[in-house]
Amino acid sequence: MLRRKEDPRLLTGRGRFVSDLELPRMRHVAFVRSDIAHGRLLAVHDSGTAGLDAVVFTAASPGFAIGLRARSALPGYVETEQPVLARDRVRFAGEAIALVVAPDRYLAEDAAEAVEVHIEPLAPSVIAWEPPGHPVHAAAADNVLLERRFSAGDVDAALGDAAVVVQRTLVTNRHGGVPLEGRATVARWDDPTHLTVWSGTQVPHLVRNLLAELLGLAESNVRVIAPDVGGGFGVKAVLYPEDVAVCLAARTLVGIPLKWVEDRSEHLRTATHARDHRYVATAGFDRDGRLLALRAEVTCNVGAYSVYPWTAGIEPLMAGGLLAGPYKVANYDCTVRGVATNTAPSGPYRGVARPATVFVMEALLDEGARALHLDPVEIRRANLIGPDDIPYRMATKLVDDTGHYGECLDRAVGLLGIDRWRAEQARRRVEGGPPIGIGLACYNELTGLGRAASAGPRMPFRTGHEACTVRVNPDGRVLVVSGVTSQGQGLETTLAQVVAAALGVEVDDVEVRYGDTNEALWGFGAFSSRQAVIAGGAAHRSAEAVRAQVLRLAAELHEASEADLDLRHGVVHVAGAAEPLCNLAELARIAYLESNRLPAGIEPGLEATRFYDPVLGAFAAGAQAAVVEVDRDSGAVTILDWACVEDPGRVVNHAIVQGQVIGSIAQGIGGALLEHHVYDELGTLRTATLADYLLPTTLDVPRIKLEHVSHPADNPTGVRGVGEGGTLGPNAVLAGALADALGVAFDHLPLSPESVWRAVRRRANG
Repeated sequence: MLRRKEDPRLLTGRGRFVSDLELPRMRHVAFVRSDIAHGRLLAVHDSGTAGLDAVVFTAASPGFAIGLRARSALPGYVETEQPVLARDRVRFAGEAIALVVAPDRYLAEDAAEAVEVHIEPLAPSVIAWEPPGHPVHAAAADNVLLERRFSAGDVDAALGDAAVVVQRTLVTNRHGGVPLEGRATVARWDDPTHLTVWSGTQVPHLVRNLLAELLGLAESNVRVIAPDVGGGFGVKAVLYPEDVAVCLAARTLVGIPLKWVEDRSEHLRTATHARDHRYVATAGFDRDGRLLALRAEVTCNVGAYSVYPWTAGIEPLMAGGLLAGPYKVANYDCTVRGVATNTAPSGPYRGVARPATVFVMEALLDEGARALHLDPVEIRRANLIGPDDIPYRMATKLVDDTGHYGECLDRAVGLLGIDRWRAEQARRRVEGGPPIGIGLACYNELTGLGRAASAGPRMPFRTGHEACTVRVNPDGRVLVVSGVTSQGQGLETTLAQVVAAALGVEVDDVEVRYGDTNEALWGFGAFSSRQAVIAGGAAHRSAEAVRAQVLRLAAELHEASEADLDLRHGVVHVAGAAEPLCNLAELARIAYLESNRLPAGIEPGLEATRFYDPVLGAFAAGAQAAVVEVDRDSGAVTILDWACVEDPGRVVNHAIVQGQVIGSIAQGIGGALLEHHVYDELGTLRTATLADYLLPTTLDVPRIKLEHVSHPADNPTGVRGVGEGGTLGPNAVLAGALADALGVAFDHLPLSPESVWRAVRRRANG
C-alpha cells in the first residue's frame, strides 16, 4: 500500500506549523476582548499597562480605522462592515477591542488584563427567529442581512392534490469546527512596502488579495505562507479581523515580526460558528409516497457580522439551493433568511448547511412514510434521482450529474443487515429489553464547484478554477506547485499520484508544494471538497502537457514517431521494441543543461502551467444507515451499527478516501449528539471551554462499515469530492433511529441524553 508522503514528517514531530515559527526580534500579541455582547464602546484606557513594556493599539490608533466588507451582488443584501478593532460599538462577546504587543505572550496577556474598557450595554439579540432587541447594525432594522426565495412549479396546487401533507419545525444546534490547531498569524514587514504573513489559512491567495487591498499594497508585495495546518474544516477559510490587526500593528514596527496564536477559549468564542438554523417545512406526497411539493421557511443565525469573503449568505443560500437533496421535486418554494444576532459570526463549516437540510428532508420522508404506512426505504427509493434522470435539473437550477443514490441506499441497508436488525427490534418489543431503532439518510454532496455551479452569494469573484505548475527538473525528478492547500487531507500524496499517473513517472519522484503565494501562480484554496476535483484536474492537465513535451523531445532526438512512444515509470519506450529508448533524466538534462542538442523549434525546459474549471462541479452520492440502542432511564444513546456507501467516482487513494469519509462521519456524530454552543439571554457564551463544549471521542464513534460504488465523473481524473459527505448524514440518521426506537419525533438538535430522556418521559406520559 502506498504510504502518504506527509506521514514521515507529521508523525515524527517534524511538521512545521505557524506556532512553531520563531524569528529574530519577534514580539507577541494578545487581544483585549469584549465581555459584553452588545453595547456602546465609550472608552479604552491603557494607563494600567505602564511599566509592562507593552504597546497597545485600538481603533483610534493610526491606520486602524478600517474594516472588512464581504460584498455580494445579491438583490437586497445588506452590506455591513466588520471593524478590525471594535469602534463605537461592540456586537458580540469576544469581539476584539484592543491589541497588545509585548516581548512574550505572558507579558502581552498581563498587559491586556490591565487595559480598562468602558461599555454601555444595549439589549442583545441572541435567537434569530425571535423579535430583535436593538438592531445589530443600523442598516438592518430587522436584523435581516439577506433574504432570497427559491421557487419552481405550483406548490399550492400540488399540496392541494396530495394524499398526505406533513409539516415539521426543526431546529439545529450551533457548533464550530474546533480543529486541533487554532488560528495563528505571524506578520513581518521587510520594509514599508513588503509584507510577509504566515497563517494557518485555507485560502492564502484570497488572504493576500484582501490584505493588499486594505493596506494599499501591490499584491506582488504581499506574501502569504500557509505551512502545515492542523485542521481547518472551513473555520480557517475566513479572513478574520485579528489577521489584519496583527499586520497593521507590525507595520508600525518595521522589521519586527509579530505573532498571535489563539488559545482554545478564544477559538470557541470568536472563530466562526455554524449550523444555527430553524426550518418550518411542509411536504406533500401522493398515495405511493412520491414527493409532490416542498415548501420551507429557513432562518439562519449568521451572527454579528458578514464574514469575508463568504458573506452572511453562505449558509442560507446553500440551504435553499440544496434542501431537496437527492430527491426529485418539481414544485418547490423556499424562502431563506440570514439574520444577524449578537453572537459570534457564522461561516463555512464542513458540509455548509447540508447536515441541517438532510436532517429536514429525511424527517419529512419518515413522517410521510408513517402517514402512508410505507417502508422508510421504499419511500426513499420512490423519490431518489436515478441514472435515467441524469442530467437532472433541480428546481433550484443546479444540475445533478450522478443519479446513483438508489444504488448507495441499497448497498448501505444491505451492509447494515437491516432485516436482521428489524427482527431484533421486533423481538425486543415483545420480550423486552432496551429499545433499538434504525435510521436512514441519503444525500448529495456538491463537490468541486465550477464557475456555473455556485449556490453562493454572488461575490465579486467565482471560485471555479485552479492553476497548477508541473516541472521536470534537470535531474529528472518532478516538482508540482499548486494553489490549493492541505489541512490534513493527504493532498501531497493525492496530487503526486495524479501527476505520476498522467506524466508516467514514479510517485516517489514527485514533490508537491503548496500554500505559498510566491510559488503558486494562483489558487483559491481548500473548501467545498474541491481539491481532488479542481486541483487534481489542473495537475492532470499540466502533467499531460509536460508529457507531450517529453515525448516530442524524445521523438525528435531519436528520430522516432511520437505516436509510437510511451513514457512509463520515467522511461521512454518505443512500441514493439525490447529495450527502452531513453529515460526522463537524460531528456531533462538536455532540456536544461545541453540546449545545444535541442532540435529546432523546441525551447529549453520541461514545464507547463494549466488551469482547470469543471464549470458545473460533480455531485457525489451517498447513503448512511445505523442502529441505536436507548437507555430509557438515562437517555444515553449507544450506536450499535453504522454503514455508509458513497460514490467518490474514480478513487485516487483508497486509504485517504476511507479516512476522509470516516473522519467526517465522526464529526457529524459529534454534532448530532454532543456539540452545542449555548448563549444565555445576555449573549454570553456558556460553552467557552472544552469542559462545556463536548467533542466526540473514540468511545462515541462506532466501527463504521464503509463501501464505495465508483462511477467516474466527467472531469480529467473522474473523481468526485469526499471531504464533506460523511457529515451530512448523522443528524438525520440518529434522529430517525431515535424516533424509530421510541416512537417520538425529535425536532431539536443535539440529541443529548437530557433531550432523549425527556422524550422518553413524554412518551410514557402519553
